[in-house]
Amino acid sequence: MSSWELVVADFVTYTQRRWTGGIRLIEGQFQVHIDPGPGAVVRSVDAGLSIESVRLLLLSHSHPDHCGDAEIFIEGMTHGNTRHRGILVAPRSVLTGSDTVEASISRYHQSFVSQLIQAQPGRAYQVEGIRVVATKAMHTDPDGVGFVIDCPGSGTIGYVSDTGSFDGLADQYRGTRLLILCVMRPRGAPLRGHLSVDDARDIIASARPNMAVLTHFGMRMLNESPIDQAKYIQESTGIHTVAGFDGMVLALNGGIEVTSLRRHRRAEDEAGHGKQTNLR
Repeated sequence: MSSWELVVADFVTYTQRRWTGGIRLIEGQFQVHIDPGPGAVVRSVDAGLSIESVRLLLLSHSHPDHCGDAEIFIEGMTHGNTRHRGILVAPRSVLTGSDTVEASISRYHQSFVSQLIQAQPGRAYQVEGIRVVATKAMHTDPDGVGFVIDCPGSGTIGYVSDTGSFDGLADQYRGTRLLILCVMRPRGAPLRGHLSVDDARDIIASARPNMAVLTHFGMRMLNESPIDQAKYIQESTGIHTVAGFDGMVLALNGGIEVTSLRRHRRAEDEAGHGKQTNLR
């Protein structure tokens, strides 16, 4: 319970034992990127996902593993800062700083997006047919938020970013089709300001999504098998729960199909096209 415990997550970021590129959502021609941490630009290029195609950038909080590549994404969205284009949704700490952190996105970069929205828990934002609701979080960045994204073609997707457990947390994500949770620690290993598998089990049991995905693992979680931890949650709740992996692709069509970026790209090559329309 020392300060060493509080920096374990950074080990995963700087060792890149797991990628920290965030999540790409593709809804028809509209693309959203959530929490582009270190490596998001390189991973996107390697995957054939154009940064210029992103229209909406969602940042949950100010820590670099969630927004380290955000300014480069803004440069891509705005064609090298030559056009006012794209929408940035982020909490106060990211945009202007707070008592605990300085702004994560420069005023220079903020000036080029076409719309700047300060995310506040409970507030809903309509963006080209997609509804985004900022949800409450309790993290070491007190301005941090999560998101619920309602997409006409894919359904409602919940993103529980870094947060500790609190009363009412699960209520914000009821009715989601897919729930993605940042789960730092395994069973029996709580950590202030973050979710453990025990917390995630309780959230999933209460929110009852169609499917849950665990991600954002610390070293201890990785060493104790995220697959086994996800299996425990599934057996405890009856909700289909999987552990995220690098290059994971979720196709939200009639059901929710899990595949890998490598297999997804191979299938597209065989079909003779490169259109990608699923959550990454």
